[in-house]
Amino acid sequence: MSKRSLNGTDFTAMVLTGAEQLHQHADHVNSLNVFPVPDGDTGTNMNLTMSAGVTELRKNDAGGVGARAATLSRGLLMGARGNSGVILSQLFRGFSRYAASYDELNVMQFASALQSGVDTAYKAVVKPVEGTILTVAREAAKHAAYYSRRTSDLSELMTEVLAKAKETLAQTPEQLPVLKQVGVVDSGGQGLVYIYQGFADFLSGMKLESPGAVQAERQVAKAEVATETPPKPEVRQAAHVPASAQAKLETEDIEFLYDMEFFINRRLGDKQHVNFSEEAFRSALSVNGDSIIVIADDEIIKVHVHSKAPGEVLNLALQYGEITQIHILNMREQHRDLLTAGMDIAPAPELFKDIPAEPARPADPATLPADEIAPYGIIAVASGQGISDIFTSLGVDIVLSGGQTMNPSTEDFVNAVQSISAQHIFVLPNNSNIVLAAQQARDLVEGERNVTVIPSKSIPQGIAAAFAFQEDDNADLNEDRMLAAVSHVKTGQVTYAVRDTVFDGLEIRAGHYIGIADSKIVSTEEGMIPTCQKLLSRMIENGDEIVTIFTGEEAKEEDTQLLSGWIKEHYPEAEVEIHAGGQPIYYYLFSVEG
Repeated sequence: MSKRSLNGTDFTAMVLTGAEQLHQHADHVNSLNVFPVPDGDTGTNMNLTMSAGVTELRKNDAGGVGARAATLSRGLLMGARGNSGVILSQLFRGFSRYAASYDELNVMQFASALQSGVDTAYKAVVKPVEGTILTVAREAAKHAAYYSRRTSDLSELMTEVLAKAKETLAQTPEQLPVLKQVGVVDSGGQGLVYIYQGFADFLSGMKLESPGAVQAERQVAKAEVATETPPKPEVRQAAHVPASAQAKLETEDIEFLYDMEFFINRRLGDKQHVNFSEEAFRSALSVNGDSIIVIADDEIIKVHVHSKAPGEVLNLALQYGEITQIHILNMREQHRDLLTAGMDIAPAPELFKDIPAEPARPADPATLPADEIAPYGIIAVASGQGISDIFTSLGVDIVLSGGQTMNPSTEDFVNAVQSISAQHIFVLPNNSNIVLAAQQARDLVEGERNVTVIPSKSIPQGIAAAFAFQEDDNADLNEDRMLAAVSHVKTGQVTYAVRDTVFDGLEIRAGHYIGIADSKIVSTEEGMIPTCQKLLSRMIENGDEIVTIFTGEEAKEEDTQLLSGWIKEHYPEAEVEIHAGGQPIYYYLFSVEG
């Protein structure tokens, strides 16, 4: 089917078809996730990002290509999750900037829009790595510019673009050593190829399904998943799931392990007279770092860098002003979390294979009279009615539904922040895969709202932080107290394995129970009680005062009482508390405090 121009209606249909292709293959993209900056599952992150853009496009489906591309770009920005989602949003942001003044695009304009997307995405990543989604996008756009001078047919052009993208993707293992090490292609690049596949299918007339039919199918599947009771471990069969590439990557291979983000305030301190050279600053950061982003104006410098020498980075920054809003994450620790929480011990795929098109809504936000502004507000993420109730009882204003396999988006956090009438808001992500989205939301509302993200990585850490909060103290003191509370909590989780594997010398069988202590698998048994006992033996030490048991939706009362009795017998000095958490997937969550 020959097509010489792309109008607004065709643009929307093309994007929907690309999004559907990605949705159908998200699990495959997840299995390739290996890039050594752990940000969750690449397929899931790209799928959720694209879904957010599509949702926005459906709400404002009017106008020419320029107007619709701008709408898509806004949705992608707000819904972006993880590094792959951010890069994807930047590709379409650049596309929309070029297309802004056009109602329709011909082949040469379409090719120029693709190149504009690549330029914008590369600017967002100061030290691009070859063999990634950026490489695939760049080579595809370059070929589009070349071929657009040889055809006037958009369908033919996109077919060529797709072929080049596939060719480049196949070469990524030769460009990025870690890909070759584990024998996969780049996951983000593969996700982009699926989107381009959808574009080519639509332009050639090979439509998959109408958007309405796809949406209806997802809603039906979602309902079926919600009502289905997972089989018990005794009868659970090992699913045929491709081995996750991330499991083959050594944590120590992450060279620049500290993910740093902060602001330099040029107005504060005595450094206003010091000349700031952005180029020299970037060069200095690159000596011991990568993934460098520096955004500077006359008064504020925003810095993001992955570094192996955080002290040197901060000393360098102090030469130009006072440092504010410092956030440092250990990516090796994130990688260990990902290996345990999102890979070999991941819940069965059928529990989360369908992604809701609409973003999650904050539940029951606290409302205040218009003339009364509270000094503080708190947002927490939780899964399970019992755990949500605990957070509410501790003074949390909004509890967003989410967890390991259903991460709230940037927009979810922004909406929650904007719905609270408070001078300062604290956010408790309660999962390592959710921290970055919360931080991006904080950045988006900067200047309008004061937001502090406490990087809690588990429900017990979040509860401890909420318990430590004191409304009579100032924000800095509360942040220090909540961070200290997070650091003093030991977290345990009990779930089941979905496939056979070996982890840290521990042989794990599909369907067996596994015990996780602070993101490290420490026990696995065929029976629930032995697994819990070995886990707790690793967690509880002499002097620990409180052991809290949060029961999941599949926990049995008799097992809970046996565990409580065993703890009291073996650790008589520790007080045992039991709460009905109602969390899915994890039979028990344990919290141990000294």
